Amino acid sequence: MTGSVRGEPCVLAVDLGTGGPKVAVVSEAGRILAHATEPVPLHLLEGGGAEQDPDDWWAAISAASRRAVAEAGPVELIGVGCTAQWSGTVPVDANGSALMRAVIWMDSRGNSAIRKVAGGSVNVLGYDPRKLMRWVQVTGGAPGLSGKDPVAHILFIREAFPDVYARTTTFLEPVDYLNLRLTGEVSASYDSIAAHWVTDNRNIDRVDYDAKLLEWTGLDRGRLPDLVAPGTIIGQVTDAAAADLGIPAGLPVTTGSGDVHSAVFGSGAVADFETHLYIGTSSWISGHVPFKKTAPTSNVASIPAALAGRYLIADEHETAGACLTFLRDNLGFADSFDEMNAMVDRVPAGSGRVLFTPWLNGERSPVDDHTVRGSFHNLSLSTTRDQMVRAVYEGVALNSRWLLEAVEKFAGRRLDSLAFVGGGANSDQWSQIHADVLGREIRQVADPVLANVRGAAILTLLALDRIALTDVPAMVEVKRTYRPDPANAAEYDLLFAEFVTLYKQTKGIFKRLNRF
Repeated sequence: MTGSVRGEPCVLAVDLGTGGPKVAVVSEAGRILAHATEPVPLHLLEGGGAEQDPDDWWAAISAASRRAVAEAGPVELIGVGCTAQWSGTVPVDANGSALMRAVIWMDSRGNSAIRKVAGGSVNVLGYDPRKLMRWVQVTGGAPGLSGKDPVAHILFIREAFPDVYARTTTFLEPVDYLNLRLTGEVSASYDSIAAHWVTDNRNIDRVDYDAKLLEWTGLDRGRLPDLVAPGTIIGQVTDAAAADLGIPAGLPVTTGSGDVHSAVFGSGAVADFETHLYIGTSSWISGHVPFKKTAPTSNVASIPAALAGRYLIADEHETAGACLTFLRDNLGFADSFDEMNAMVDRVPAGSGRVLFTPWLNGERSPVDDHTVRGSFHNLSLSTTRDQMVRAVYEGVALNSRWLLEAVEKFAGRRLDSLAFVGGGANSDQWSQIHADVLGREIRQVADPVLANVRGAAILTLLALDRIALTDVPAMVEVKRTYRPDPANAAEYDLLFAEFVTLYKQTKGIFKRLNRF
């Protein structure tokens, strides 16, 4: 919820997304008093590269912070907390300076390096069985063979940029880099480090690096940050950071989290087996569970959550909202998302049986395949632009259904209702399409694009002991609930079956076309 409240203690929350940061001043009650955003360039390179400049991140965060603080007016700031795009890598030197552009979650250039590390003379699903067994037993998952996890990023940097590797003191996740800029302190939390797949997560209250996994991956423990528990105060805002952000120095800074972790709190679905659907640039279906487990065939695992003592379902779709951006910016189908929503309204469910596969940057779950690509299928001379736009909305939803099957199997139960957050949840049309395609209730959270920054604020307030976990659901407003339309069920069942078949029948073609 948003509103204007004065005299209440507030926190400054930072959400560093791929498109740029959102910074908000949030009250103890969860009201967003003010927020601001700034864009950040994305550098896509040949061979699967995807990079962003950490200095661009900080400049954008600083500008957005100053605007948000000015708009909020006189408030009592009591702390700062961050969330950020997860599964990225920033090499920093002894002075805390970034040595190159960050290798972010979309980057697959480390795929050959991780395959060498993960494989052996005998392979199961691309892994040496002995290594896979230890990864699953110790971490709850295993590094993806697409090369998009930090372990692969580090191996890629070591091979491609040996001078940078030699000068690197610590490799940091984006959120841990932000905390370094805020406090001058180097650390990572149990949850932020999890995607490196080199920590022993069996005791959720005492996570640490595993010597055998470090040996197998070749990661240098000396170049990895020390670990702290979620909900820890890791330091205070330095004078330099305070001047950049326009806030008082000395404010406590809490452990940050990846965007998947913070979205749980921004969705309000914080209890075990409560789940949310996130659609931003990427997408996922996630929530807390009371167990450590992995499903290697679908690339779903439970890992340390941003809440002490809990595990989190981890999975990801590479491109979701990015598909609409691609329509707008690359194909010129519409000038705005509002225009696309109107085009969707003009087309019946099923889009004339035009199918769109949304794998514009490969896929992670329920298949780990960095070479597969997006496509329109079943086009004819009578196909309209409106049908193609709706097919993209439906293609993303069909992909969500594919993932939901894997997540429900992982959770061991049907998930009847999902909180919907992220920029995609601003679309009433997409909310109803997801309800129809998934056959599940969809709860559209109010101000869904602010879910992650609200989640960062809630996590900060929890760490500062200003709220209790039981307070969280009431802090998140549900705008509207969408229920499946039975009239559309048969059509979407047919399209879903063919959607999965398309992957099975075309993956070999894409592998041959996109072998780097």
